Amino acid sequence: MQYVKLDGGEKMSSLRIRGGRRLDGEWTVGCAKNAVLPIMAASILSDDPTTLLDCPNLSDVKYMGDILRTLGSEVEERGHEMRIDPQGISSFEMPDDLAKRIRSSIFMLGPLLSRFRKATVTFPGGCEIGMRPIDLHLAGLRQLGVQVREEGGMVYCDGSGMRCGSVHFDYPSVGATENAMMAAVTLRGKTYLHNVAREPEIMDLQYFINAMGGKVSGAGTNTICVEGVTSLRGAVYRPMPDRIVAGTLLAAAAITGGYIRLNNAPCKDMLAIFSKLQEMDCVIGEKNTVVTLHAPKRLRAFPQLQTQPHPGFPTDMQVQMLTLATLAKGTSIVVENVFENRFTHAGDLNRMGANVVVNGRMAIVQGVDALYGTKVQARDLRGGAALAIAGLQAHGETIVDQAHFIDRGYDHLEDMLSALGADIHRE
Repeated sequence: MQYVKLDGGEKMSSLRIRGGRRLDGEWTVGCAKNAVLPIMAASILSDDPTTLLDCPNLSDVKYMGDILRTLGSEVEERGHEMRIDPQGISSFEMPDDLAKRIRSSIFMLGPLLSRFRKATVTFPGGCEIGMRPIDLHLAGLRQLGVQVREEGGMVYCDGSGMRCGSVHFDYPSVGATENAMMAAVTLRGKTYLHNVAREPEIMDLQYFINAMGGKVSGAGTNTICVEGVTSLRGAVYRPMPDRIVAGTLLAAAAITGGYIRLNNAPCKDMLAIFSKLQEMDCVIGEKNTVVTLHAPKRLRAFPQLQTQPHPGFPTDMQVQMLTLATLAKGTSIVVENVFENRFTHAGDLNRMGANVVVNGRMAIVQGVDALYGTKVQARDLRGGAALAIAGLQAHGETIVDQAHFIDRGYDHLEDMLSALGADIHRE
């Protein structure tokens, strides 16, 4: 597995795109970043080695591997296979510099508490798409008996009094749900988690924990039950395919009036995405793990899109759909209910000729006849991908700077799009 070079800060790179080429072809979707990262964290629940198959080449995966190494795990990559041996873990203190680079470092909180009954973490970093406080994580752990102290930008957790019980979340947070699941795995008795997130990646974490010998049930519903076990074993596991990468490729084909066939697509988890694309006059065909999209010559505006927790429309696909709306016939309204800063790319789209008006958590998009290539800048993972999508249909050349943001969640996006006929390369 060859990762993007990272030397204290990400290596600066750009994507150069010449627009106007119709995307047409086939792609096989790889494993999901949002499934792989919590599963990597959960690997330390056992002393035995775990092997993850088809791991994507992402900077976030690289960072999580570095965190595990710093704590004492052996992490070995061979191609797209990752072997994690946590037997040597001796520290419950998260490395400050690494944790600040990746939001998903917070997933280590639950496994460290399960393993050591202690954990020390710094407030995590990641994309600047909103506050994303960790209060929900800490509230869930407190309900399991964890004593939490916040001081000087650090969070100190004492789990010596941890116990099974009932946990209720004020909001169905994905990360908070996963942390509570992992923290409760070895608590004696049954723990019930209520008002949990229902995202498919949580179901995948349940399947992985159970493959290790855990007893977790209910993921995908409003209540999860974790029956404590005394110990876990290693596992060989292939995480679920990435529904957001799949959705991004569908959007890329749609904006160019193209055709795409995706293999290994998690179709049952993408119904909200399919529905919006169909509203835009795309023809969607799905069967098991294969989805096809035929796009019209010009997309039709959707009346309204509101992001919601699963099974609602995923916030991670909002920016891509907004980009499609810039070239759609009519007016589209986008309401962002999850993260408050998810319209940061709107200004760059307007520089390309779009007509997007942002008012708080709502964006009004009046479709235009054409976009024009220019130099733009990725400010976060999904926004960067959305700007690349805009460049596919823009007249002339588009340069997307700060492409390292895109590398956090896409395994060489330029290679995927090139294989489908796009004129795109990295420089």
